[in-house]
Amino acid sequence: MVPDVSTGSSTLGLINYLFGKGRRDEHTDPHIVAAWDMAGAPDPGLDPEATYTQLARRLDHHVDLRTRELGGKPPQHVWHCPVRTAPGDRYLTDAEWAEVARRVVAATGIAPEGDEKACRWIAVRHADDHIHLMATTVRADGRRPRTNRDGWRAQLECRKIEAEFGLRRLKSGDLTAPRTPTGAERAKAERQGREETAREWLREQAYAVAAAVRSIDEYFTVLRSLGIQVRPRIGPETGEVTGYSLAAPGDTANGEPVWYSGSKLAPDLSCNRLCERLPTQELADRPQQLADPAEPWHRAETAIRGARTVLDSGDDAVAQGHLDAFGDALHNLALATNGEHRAELQAAARAFNRARRSAIRADHQAASAFRKAAKELAYAPHGPGGLAVALIFAALHLARAAAKWHEQHGHEQQAAAAEEAFRHLQAGYQQTAQPVLADLTRRAPSATTTNRFEQDLRAVLPDHAARVLADAAWPALTTTLARAETAGHNPRHLLAEVAARRELDSAERPAEVLNWRITVQPNRRAQAARSRSSRITTPVTPTPQPTPTTVIERPAERGRRR
Repeated sequence: MVPDVSTGSSTLGLINYLFGKGRRDEHTDPHIVAAWDMAGAPDPGLDPEATYTQLARRLDHHVDLRTRELGGKPPQHVWHCPVRTAPGDRYLTDAEWAEVARRVVAATGIAPEGDEKACRWIAVRHADDHIHLMATTVRADGRRPRTNRDGWRAQLECRKIEAEFGLRRLKSGDLTAPRTPTGAERAKAERQGREETAREWLREQAYAVAAAVRSIDEYFTVLRSLGIQVRPRIGPETGEVTGYSLAAPGDTANGEPVWYSGSKLAPDLSCNRLCERLPTQELADRPQQLADPAEPWHRAETAIRGARTVLDSGDDAVAQGHLDAFGDALHNLALATNGEHRAELQAAARAFNRARRSAIRADHQAASAFRKAAKELAYAPHGPGGLAVALIFAALHLARAAAKWHEQHGHEQQAAAAEEAFRHLQAGYQQTAQPVLADLTRRAPSATTTNRFEQDLRAVLPDHAARVLADAAWPALTTTLARAETAGHNPRHLLAEVAARRELDSAERPAEVLNWRITVQPNRRAQAARSRSSRITTPVTPTPQPTPTTVIERPAERGRRR
């Protein structure tokens, strides 16, 4: 059951909508199911002699009295709250909807139970699956009602109603969710044949850009390169940016921009929140030409693996900071890879946007190393084979750990979002891992080498050896062990090292787990060669690297909106 509180200033305008045909003639049998006074509330839906104006005057009675006494109509005096059952729920009767209405207006402070001086309100039903609560927010004593946190209180009451009425239990929020698109925004998107509104499109672009850039100025520059209009707000005293708004290209037929402030797109896209995690850095701090193209991937995998330990540390602020940095890593992981799996990685990043924040204030400073590694992925060469798969593998396990962390903290919406991200990462992993594992299996070493690796395995991991050898990924693991040995690692020591990182008891495919843990180990021979080379060559000033091209692929030009 979903409540959605908003306010306005036109009583008659909202009544016209509630009792009218709807924007697409979808309203059927509009009528009042509950009110502050059923006998005193004219019902234009059932009484042919009742008019919209009569109902508006009755609802506005206390508003008009206050206006005559004090002068000037109180601002935003119309309170509106649609309440909708979830898809698949049974249809409620008018009597049940009446009970829902009375409980919600009581819970939100509009009409507390037993308060004879409460606001006037009605509940209109014009569809099977929802009602509209409407109130004028002036009490009989002339005061305004106490409706602070009314949306949150409506949610809590709806959770109780769901349990009592046997309805689908939805996830409770914590007031950190982004604003949902309005009905008008959705209608406009439908007219254009789009699945997302301008608000939603801008939000995803903003998150993806913020994940890759290193300063607020660069953030604005990249957004403009995507065709998005940016309107910074400059403080008159400091001359610094204090806020900003974005507008999607071609959002209206006449070209007039429809502006959305960063904080209205999502709480963590406000200017203040962005600046907390986007400290200005000089261009020289950007990653230069790397001797080892795999280096950013190694650092990102190490950071993701370390974040799982942070979630178990008990420091909630630090954990929340790492989850926010993980959101950046997911966006840049999708950017840095090619192939069919990219769509799943992008979907995972979008889903995790809801899981990267909660009511717990994040310690971004504690997660600065993770965020730095995440941003380096935006400038890294496209995923080098198995290393990219290993990173996706690490990411899906962190997403699952994030879901459990949020669940333990009572963050129902965030836990569901992290679980959704996990499912997308799992699908992306399966798409990328299968061909890589198949190729490794075809390149399995000789029987003699394989037998030697089996002996190493039994010596180091006697409790897990049987399960590892029975895993279909064992031949692939032998190839990876052979490559690691060539790169300067001792297979027996390496198996012991990677097995100690985290328990293997819960792993369904232990050979697969070990394979990816070994894949991300650095090439020791190459490291030694680069170290010797740097000692014997004369240092030279590196050639300045050009600024990386747009960190996000520019989407197809948005069609002109009507």
